[in-house]
Amino acid sequence: MGSPVLSMRAMLLAAGRGERMGALTAHRPKPLLELGAESLIERHLRRLAAAGIENVVVNLSYHGEQIRARLGNGARYSVSIRYSSEGEPPLETGGGVVHALPLLGSGPFLLINADVYTNFDFAKLTRRESRPTLVLVPNPPHHAQGDFGLDADGHVTADPPLWTFAGISRLDTAMFEQLAPGARPLKPVLDTALAHRDLLGLLYEGTWIDVGTPERLQKAIDTNR
Repeated sequence: MGSPVLSMRAMLLAAGRGERMGALTAHRPKPLLELGAESLIERHLRRLAAAGIENVVVNLSYHGEQIRARLGNGARYSVSIRYSSEGEPPLETGGGVVHALPLLGSGPFLLINADVYTNFDFAKLTRRESRPTLVLVPNPPHHAQGDFGLDADGHVTADPPLWTFAGISRLDTAMFEQLAPGARPLKPVLDTALAHRDLLGLLYEGTWIDVGTPERLQKAIDTNR
């Protein structure tokens, strides 16, 4: 029998501007770019619901009102959505999580970039005994330098950077509770956990696309057909 599933929240990072998308995001946020019948962020919501995750926090900044209007309370995706409005400019990933702590409660949560396209099964991060975990993928051509390594025990290491952080993770609110409000990146938070050998890595070699350019959006659209 598998390990029991822990009820937890997820946070979808949807506040970024997506400047490299050019005209595609001139008047709409990148998470609402269409893959066909649904947008990037809607696909995430559907897959989170399929993994048994019902409570989702979405952070908002650039054209955030469009995301709120499109997703509503989340009922049609079988989830409940609460919104963390950051204003302009956005607070970066780390600052966005700190700002959303009152909505996240305490304990573990999934943190997911809304602008990645993937078939990763989010349920793999919901087992009760799991610890803070980064999902890592093979280094793509646009990020050949990589981000992290993995040791024989499954802990994330700084070197050699053979793998790229997928923008999908299981973290814990305790990692952010002592941080001051304001804009801040996520990486120093991860580096602190890494230094204490408190950060696991899960290698995923399936479908994953960082939708950061029009060309990669088209690849995601083609993959989604």
